[in-house]
Amino acid sequence: MSKVLFLGIDAGTSGIRACCIDQQANVVAELSRPLPPSDVTGKQISQAPQVWAEVLDQVLTALSQQAHFQNIERIAIDGTSGTVLFTDDQGQPTSPALMYNDARSQAQVTQLQALAADNTPVNSIVQSLAAGLPKLMWLHEHESQDARFAMHQADWLGFLLTGQAGHSDVNNCLKTGYDPFENKWPDWLRALPNIRQRLPTVHTPGEVIAPISTEAIDKYGFAKHCQLVAGTTDSHAAILATGIQQPGEAVTSLGSTLVVKVISESPVFDERYGIYSQPFGPPSERRWLVGGGSNSGGAVLRHYFSDEEMSAMSEAIDPTQDTGLDYYPLLHTGERFPINDPALAPRLSPRPDDDVTFFQGLLEGIASIEHQAYQRLAELGAPYPTSICTVGGGAKNTAWTQIRKRYCNTEIQQSEYTEAAYGSALLAMQGISK
Repeated sequence: MSKVLFLGIDAGTSGIRACCIDQQANVVAELSRPLPPSDVTGKQISQAPQVWAEVLDQVLTALSQQAHFQNIERIAIDGTSGTVLFTDDQGQPTSPALMYNDARSQAQVTQLQALAADNTPVNSIVQSLAAGLPKLMWLHEHESQDARFAMHQADWLGFLLTGQAGHSDVNNCLKTGYDPFENKWPDWLRALPNIRQRLPTVHTPGEVIAPISTEAIDKYGFAKHCQLVAGTTDSHAAILATGIQQPGEAVTSLGSTLVVKVISESPVFDERYGIYSQPFGPPSERRWLVGGGSNSGGAVLRHYFSDEEMSAMSEAIDPTQDTGLDYYPLLHTGERFPINDPALAPRLSPRPDDDVTFFQGLLEGIASIEHQAYQRLAELGAPYPTSICTVGGGAKNTAWTQIRKRYCNTEIQQSEYTEAAYGSALLAMQGISK
């Protein structure tokens, strides 16, 4: 009997990765290809969707040589949150894709602040340069007045495999204004008819959207009954990859910045700290992923030391003994979470002569911020973590893990899987019927 397989595709800023798993969630094959750099002009950051199509084709063609695509039953795709474009009624792009970090839409953000002035949790999410809705408003005004469909990155890649446009998922749509409490686009969007009439039908992540097209089946060799399920954002897919499921289970991302997320029975939103919640799990078991991000993190460490230096010094420190340095490591003035203070200055003195002690002080400072972050979420209604799963480059530093365990007073472990493509593959495997 043929082994049933599931495919997850992760579209990021710098590349596209695909991961194929079996029914036991074991990785059968995985592969990635880089994307060319984004087009950057001042605050304007965009990519050509056609480039995504080319790289996706490269990934699927190469991966089909490693895995039996004829056994793939379902596919899920994640993409960068807040990246948007318009297409015509045939699904062909009528604009560039404005990336999540494009900052040209300040005038539209100001318009939304007036339009959605009651500042409910849903409304506050779109009142940001990182959101998709103001970018769509900008595109409609400047690029795509005759467009038919508004799409997120994952939506358009899904269209390439099904030929059916106008579908998205709850998590990608949050930053475009979708209300996950009422499960609908909010009424105030009627004030933006040129946007509202182009917005997609929204699905629960994992819900079957459409069969894979005959063209894609013929080209890549997918099973004839293969289906596309609704995907999610790249950050949410990476959380799924860790395997956390229960309230109180948390994930700390130790990348360039520090990001914390915890599963909660109820949502938490607080614009002061940039805290918002994503639906987590099927509607019948609805929970929420509550999180926020600090300006501290690995970028501060790399400002002072190379990876090789940090590796050597980590062997030399004693993680059981505190330095007492009480640092708040920041690269620049200003912090939003767990402290909301745009004037907060980095606290990095006194600096000892010994680099090892200074480095340990930095690790302790970030661990203290992590602890404060989870405390802040708990003060606002989320559970304090019963366990923390770690992802990102800092996850491999065992000395730092010991320091963090001491500060957070919680079990800390490194996830076996952290790739978003693996999380999307799990989403495909768990697929929800319509």
